[in-house]
Amino acid sequence: MSYFEPPQVIKTEVFAQLPEKFHKMGGENSGGRPARHSFLEGPSFDRDGNLYVTDIPYGRVFRVSTNGEFELVADYDGEPNGLKIHKDGRIFIADHHHGIMLLNPDTGSITSFLTGPDKQRFKGVNDLVFSSDGDLYFTDQGQTGLHDPTGLVYRYSACGTLTPLLDTIPSPNGIVLNRRENTILVAVTRANAVWLVPMTEKGGVTKAGLFVQLPGPGPDGLAMDEESNLAVAHPGMGSVWIYDRKGVPIYQVKSCAGSMITNIAYGGKNRRFLFMTDSSTGSILRAEMPTPGRVMYSHL
Repeated sequence: MSYFEPPQVIKTEVFAQLPEKFHKMGGENSGGRPARHSFLEGPSFDRDGNLYVTDIPYGRVFRVSTNGEFELVADYDGEPNGLKIHKDGRIFIADHHHGIMLLNPDTGSITSFLTGPDKQRFKGVNDLVFSSDGDLYFTDQGQTGLHDPTGLVYRYSACGTLTPLLDTIPSPNGIVLNRRENTILVAVTRANAVWLVPMTEKGGVTKAGLFVQLPGPGPDGLAMDEESNLAVAHPGMGSVWIYDRKGVPIYQVKSCAGSMITNIAYGGKNRRFLFMTDSSTGSILRAEMPTPGRVMYSHL
């Protein structure tokens, strides 16, 4: 493929739609317009193939069956965003208001796990990912941006140590690890970019750089496939871009519904499908991909 060739377009289909009985009505958003009935985010699959998604403004978590049927699992006073599943079955939620939370999928109970470093509170956590050894990496975005480039990436080790790895990010959002797990990739929303953050042998970070620059608006959720291609959700553009390990766009996965593609996860048979939350319509889309997604910690 030449660097000048446009990326191949991959079509999507609607896998599931939030039922009307779960629509929340009334109220206004910060711009004075009628609020959406939902804002789906945080897609993540369990070992049985069920897809969990969050609903940020209404503090809800749904479980979507392999047949696309929605079930309300949790309803609480919070702002759940990113969600990942531990291999022991616990569900970790990045809650913008409360910090890192735990969801018991059997009872629907929500409990606090991490509220902040020392006696402080997080700015407003956003997304998270596990390494294969159980370390938890997550972004702390809050209201940071180009005016305040103080967003953070944290690691919470499997042995219980919380470490800030980077604290100079203007709006850190989605986060993944490369296949060797020696590099962090972070969606930097307000800079319209994805950063590449190599880690040292002792667990620190070094020589953080720019992996790809996107046209505005900025990127959101990230996912990695088995060939180290990076999938980047691009809200407002109605697309997911797939970049190879050199940062060349090789596929454009185009929404068949709305344009607000917020987050993504590989799943389905042999992890060959990319699932996307379209937060403008309350839809979950999917597309069959040439390469399967990387095995997640919950499936190890």
